[in-house]
Amino acid sequence: MLNGGQVHRVYLDELGDIRQLPIWVALMVLTTVDEEQAPEEARYLLARTTQEMLSASSRAIIELITTIMVYRFEHLTQAEVESMLGITLKETRVYQEIKEEGREEGREEATANLILRQLTKRFGQLSEEIRSSISGLPLPVLEDLSEALLDFTSLADLQVWLEAR
Repeated sequence: MLNGGQVHRVYLDELGDIRQLPIWVALMVLTTVDEEQAPEEARYLLARTTQEMLSASSRAIIELITTIMVYRFEHLTQAEVESMLGITLKETRVYQEIKEEGREEGREEATANLILRQLTKRFGQLSEEIRSSISGLPLPVLEDLSEALLDFTSLADLQVWLEAR
């Protein structure tokens, strides 16, 4: 099948100058550009997008460019990526998703800490095994535990509850 002429290989790094390519192809090529050259090409594509595209399409392309750059330069801070691209990431979908993930992790951590404090107050020092089991639970299960712990009369009840999960 590969030799039958129906499949054609396309190598992104062989498509030519990113600035001469259609914008959707240039986006794919941006993933292969050298790290030193990537910021300049990303800024160029951002400027070109705002000039050439309708607002709905340009928003999608801007999202893709910022997503590519955030993942290519994951060692940089948000401020450094914003400075590199000359834009604010707060309006992008990638930023909103990361922010929501952070909120979710914060809620999980706060809920786990509260439950651990309540259990420690009620039953005394908890083993490290129980502490790490509770800390590793997702938020919906932590919420269930926060209600169930009101019925626990001993640490054994907690252990039975944890084993059932």
